[in-house]
Amino acid sequence: MSTEQKRRPIIIGVTGGSGSGKTTVSKAIYNQLKGQDIQIITQDTYYNDQAEMTMAERKQVNYDHPLAFDTDLLIQQLTDLRHNRAIEMPVYDYKAYTRSQETVHVEPTEIIILEGILILDDERLRDLMDIKVYVDTDDDIRIIRRIKRDMDERGRSLDSVINQYLATVKPMFHQFVEPTKRYADIIVPEGGENHVAIDLLTTKVRDILVKRGHTL
Repeated sequence: MSTEQKRRPIIIGVTGGSGSGKTTVSKAIYNQLKGQDIQIITQDTYYNDQAEMTMAERKQVNYDHPLAFDTDLLIQQLTDLRHNRAIEMPVYDYKAYTRSQETVHVEPTEIIILEGILILDDERLRDLMDIKVYVDTDDDIRIIRRIKRDMDERGRSLDSVINQYLATVKPMFHQFVEPTKRYADIIVPEGGENHVAIDLLTTKVRDILVKRGHTL
């Protein structure tokens, strides 16, 4: 194995519908691998810059459609990290419905967890991943989690969350997110409560690191 292969980051993709528990799974993997050089990158960070649009126009955007994301930038920056080059990651402002003027300086790490609803939709993005995970959770649980998150963390009203769910989130899930399950290496039912699946995932990552010459 070449030196470049040994140093290249392991990229774990974690996907599933909104409220499926993919963030919880990502954090559980992160916590089990603490002590390793690891970070989490979220696809939501790469929503398109909509600064030239009015607020009314921004609110009409379908944020659960693949075209809502700047996937080219995500691919470019993940590729840079794979080649051990630092990036300036965008910051998304949920209350303004557009990208912030700020960026975050991100250094390469040995392990990158990429989390998002549509990370398996684009073949170019899938090809960058070493392990692809789909978190599978019932619709009713996912909508309850989404309501709580969007109201508590993103300043949304109950009506706006429900309207968005019925208009775009649910139909886009069945059209674009759920079909990507077929690309997953591992399907995790019940999200962060599935400790067996998380243990298996972290064991696999440690095995890859050992094969690359790391001492754990």
